[in-house]
Amino acid sequence: MLVGANYHPHDSDPATWRRDAAMMREAGITVVRLGHLAWDTFEPTDGEFAFEWFDEVMDLMHEHGIGVILDIAVRPAPLWLHRKHPSIDVVDPNGNRLYANHRYMDDVGDPGFRAHAKRFAERLVRRYAAHPALAAFGIDNEPGDGPISYSETVRERFVDWLRAKYETPAALNRAWAGQRWSRRIGDFEDVGLPTPGNGGAAPERVLDFRRFVSDEVDAYLTELLDVVETHAPGALTTTNMWYYSPLRHFDFAPIAYTGRLNRAGNGFYPGNSILDGDGLRHALFGMARIQYENTNPFWCTEFTTMTATPGSIRKSAYASLMLGNQLVCGWTWQTMHAGEEQFLQGMVDWDGRPNRKLDEYRRIAEEFAKIGSHFPYRPEAEIAVALDFPSQIASAAFPERHDAQAQTAFEAVLDRNLDARIVDLSRSALDYKLLIVPGVLVLDEEAAARIRSFVERGGTAIMTSYSATLDADGQAFDTTRPGRLADVFGIRVGSYEEPQFLNELARGRTGDHGVDLVVGGERIALTTPRFDVVEPGSAEVLGTTAGLDRDHPVVTVNEYGAGRAVYLGVPARREVLDAVLDAEIDRLGIRRGPAVPAGVMARRIDGDHVLYLNLDGEPKPIELPGKAVSLLNGNGYDGGFTLGAFDAEFVETNS
Repeated sequence: MLVGANYHPHDSDPATWRRDAAMMREAGITVVRLGHLAWDTFEPTDGEFAFEWFDEVMDLMHEHGIGVILDIAVRPAPLWLHRKHPSIDVVDPNGNRLYANHRYMDDVGDPGFRAHAKRFAERLVRRYAAHPALAAFGIDNEPGDGPISYSETVRERFVDWLRAKYETPAALNRAWAGQRWSRRIGDFEDVGLPTPGNGGAAPERVLDFRRFVSDEVDAYLTELLDVVETHAPGALTTTNMWYYSPLRHFDFAPIAYTGRLNRAGNGFYPGNSILDGDGLRHALFGMARIQYENTNPFWCTEFTTMTATPGSIRKSAYASLMLGNQLVCGWTWQTMHAGEEQFLQGMVDWDGRPNRKLDEYRRIAEEFAKIGSHFPYRPEAEIAVALDFPSQIASAAFPERHDAQAQTAFEAVLDRNLDARIVDLSRSALDYKLLIVPGVLVLDEEAAARIRSFVERGGTAIMTSYSATLDADGQAFDTTRPGRLADVFGIRVGSYEEPQFLNELARGRTGDHGVDLVVGGERIALTTPRFDVVEPGSAEVLGTTAGLDRDHPVVTVNEYGAGRAVYLGVPARREVLDAVLDAEIDRLGIRRGPAVPAGVMARRIDGDHVLYLNLDGEPKPIELPGKAVSLLNGNGYDGGFTLGAFDAEFVETNS
């Protein structure tokens, strides 16, 4: 188990480095993350490298027993590189060239950027590959963040990408529905860059453009991995991944499934509140969507400090352990003196004095040292939640985005203290018992075939509204929905209804999105902007609306092969998901987590050890089958104990 800090030695001097390294060692900090956002410090001018100062930093960390995660800081690009290659500059959709005032204002697909980034990466990796302080190389920082460029050079590369994919304008017109609104492409040079978003834009063109942007991001990240593997074979690689930034959101799955990034990582930011369970769940979902099905330990290469409520950092740290985290690396060590984050509070104040956040990290380090031999936890999931990049892009036109539905589904499993994996349908073997398909809008042939096979083999698939609406080109299926899987689910999904208008008849008022369902004899109230018109074929109706113009079928189940296919005609809602999940979990014999009161997270780490975390502000009684001992404080328990507010406990049982 590792506790660390993000550190910026280029902001200070050797005397400060020595002071800070001693303070880190005393606090139990064993890892520092260095080098991010600092390309021009290492290469102040084109081809002139300055590494000697950093050699001293690396040596100093080694002397203090501190390992270094060394980021390959290829973004933001230095201003001299923007001057040398103006095509690196971001151009907005209106054609305005933007000065690089902020970080990540770089066109990462530009050949000039790629060549210099690779050259810099090679120099950095070769210099420090054998340094004894090196713990891992970081592959960029927050890839996916920063605006998309709409320059002419981007358009030219997009045209080349389209030529390679479609070969002929006729094939491109079929995929893009060129006949619509007289937008037929006669020659590839007719192609322009689609405007951002889906409002007023042709969705097929937007989807292909975003796929192109994604491919370019994946390509430059792959080149960085190539550099590390060539010049530092065997070195660990990690990152601070943010592929789902709303600015340059790309598809991380192709890299995640290669396994080449052997310590998936991201920033863990649940917010500053200790009471806010939503913020914590969102941060845990962020881990899961980066880990995918990777079985290696996870690294939180950034971890909250700021003005986090006392105790909330420790609470978040223990929560992260239950998803397989191995590293808690605080952002940041010192409150910065200048720049964009000069008022973001770290563990050490502006004058170098430690504050309460460092005390909390010290406690985490002390406790992790006691229990570290039993971690990192390796989740054994029997439940998967599908996440799909094209659906995340295309669902911008819908009332609810696909990834929001995926998060709701993930939280439904998380709150049951069960492990869940985020999966890419076109890449996963789907070796699970239960698969949730939450609003996977775009369904290609490969993904559909895998869902079909999964159900045939005996699995249960639960699909929610908006799923299987578009084909791989982003065009609505002209066959029976859910597209390619109507027979598996035994239904026909027609159009949709909007409760706010049906409620004008049923309740005599407008703007009311509420709808009542009856599922398994239980009445459920929820809100939704839409629900599907579902026509059962071979499927059995499990739930209907109630109190509207008629009782509309909304929840169905179909026996198919050795398995079952459940359809929910509403977007993912806990009210109806919870009703369906428990029955399927019991039917499939999915292993339950430890029995605990509501508001307590728990995982059986192995046969003899259980980790508990109280998410709430009141003590909770924990029952045990016999005697146990705490590995955090040495207390002995017989039959149970009381878990304090926001407290964690790790016990060794006699079972």
